[in-house]
Amino acid sequence: MNVVRKIGQLMLVLFFITFGVTLLMRLLPGDAAGTLFPYGTPEQLNEVRALLGTDKNVFAYYFDWLWNFLHGDLGYYFAATFGDTVKVTSMLAQTAPRTLLIMVYTMTFSVVVSIPLGVFLGYKSGSRTDKIISNSLFTIASVPNFASGLFLSYFVAMTLNLVNPTGYIPLTENVGEHFKSVVLPVVSLSISLIATFTRLLRSDVISTLREDFVTMASSKGLSNRLILFRHVLRPSSLTLLTVAAINIGSLIGGAVIIETIFGLNGVGMFLVSSIAGRQYLAVQSLVALTAIVFITANVLVDLLYSVLDPRVRIQHGTKK
Repeated sequence: MNVVRKIGQLMLVLFFITFGVTLLMRLLPGDAAGTLFPYGTPEQLNEVRALLGTDKNVFAYYFDWLWNFLHGDLGYYFAATFGDTVKVTSMLAQTAPRTLLIMVYTMTFSVVVSIPLGVFLGYKSGSRTDKIISNSLFTIASVPNFASGLFLSYFVAMTLNLVNPTGYIPLTENVGEHFKSVVLPVVSLSISLIATFTRLLRSDVISTLREDFVTMASSKGLSNRLILFRHVLRPSSLTLLTVAAINIGSLIGGAVIIETIFGLNGVGMFLVSSIAGRQYLAVQSLVALTAIVFITANVLVDLLYSVLDPRVRIQHGTKK
C-alpha cells in the first residue's frame, strides 16, 4: 500500500509539472507559429497553430496532449521548411539512447568508485589520509560539470590527443570507439557525483560503526573487511541511494551542457533546441518523459530500502 500511495503522489506531481510547463510555454511572448515560420502566410500559420494546438485554450490543449501522450503520440517537430515535420518519437529514437547510456555509465561509474572510497574513509575517519581526501572531495564537489568538461576536452582530447574532443560512436558500430567517445562526458559528469556520494557514505559509515550490532560482529572475531562490506555497507547506503535518485534530475540538466561541449546530440541538446524554437509538443513530451524517469527512479529507491535495511520492513509492518 505504501508503494501504491507513493506512486499516486508522484503521478499527481507529474500532472502539476506537465501542466505547469503548458502554462509557462503559453506565457512566453509572441506567437509560436510565427516564431517557427516568420515568413509564413496566414493560412500556413493557422495550419501550424492547429498542429501545435495553440488555437485552443490552455485546458483543451493540455488534455488533448495528455490523451495523445498516453497513447504514444508525442507530437511533431517542425523543420525549417514549411510542411516538413518529424515525429518526436523518431527524434527520440536517435537521441535518447545516447543520453540514457551516458546517464547509466555516469551513475554506475560514480557508485562503483564511491562505495569502496566512502567505506574506506569512514573506517579511517580522523586519520591524515581521511582529512586529505575528504578536503579534496569538498573542493571537487564545488566544480561545475561544464568546467570539468571544458578542462578534460582541452587537456585530454586536444593537448594529449588521446580521444576525439567531439562526436559519438554507437555501441553497435564499434565497442572500443564507443567507449572512447563517451569517456570524457562520463568522467565530466561523474567527478562531482563521486565527491558527493563518497562524503555522504563516509558520514553514514562513521555513524553505523557506532551501532551495537557492529560491536557484536567485531566481538565474534569477524574480519574488518567482512564487517564493513557485509554489516556496515547495507544500512549505510540508504542516504546514498536517495541522493543518487535525486541526482538523476541533475544528470539530465548537466547532460544539456556536456552534450553541447562534446557534440553528443542527445536529449539535452534536443530539449534546448525545442525550447528555443518554441516547439510546444516536443518540449511538453520531453519534460514529461524526464519527469517519468525521475519518478520511476524514486519509486525503485523506495523498494530497495526494504531490501537493504530490514528495519524499514519492520517499520512498514508496524504501521500496517
